[in-house]
Amino acid sequence: MKLIIRNLARRTTEEELKALFQEYGTVQSCDLVSDKTTGGSKGFAFVEMPKPGEAKVAMKNLNNMTVASNKIRVKRAENKSE
Repeated sequence: MKLIIRNLARRTTEEELKALFQEYGTVQSCDLVSDKTTGGSKGFAFVEMPKPGEAKVAMKNLNNMTVASNKIRVKRAENKSE
């Protein structure tokens, strides 16, 4: 299941985010979205967890959690139909 994490502090790293989600299960991938020009974080990321049950528990427990003084939002990522 692919999750989107919004409202991340610009200083939050991919490693920190991955560690946060690994507390709830296996993390297949963690992609912090960066600005192409500055290379800095855009404040959101995608985390993929192969087991939907673990992803749902992570979503429930981490949504509205304060990370690096920002209250993050975690929800299921919408599938883009291209």
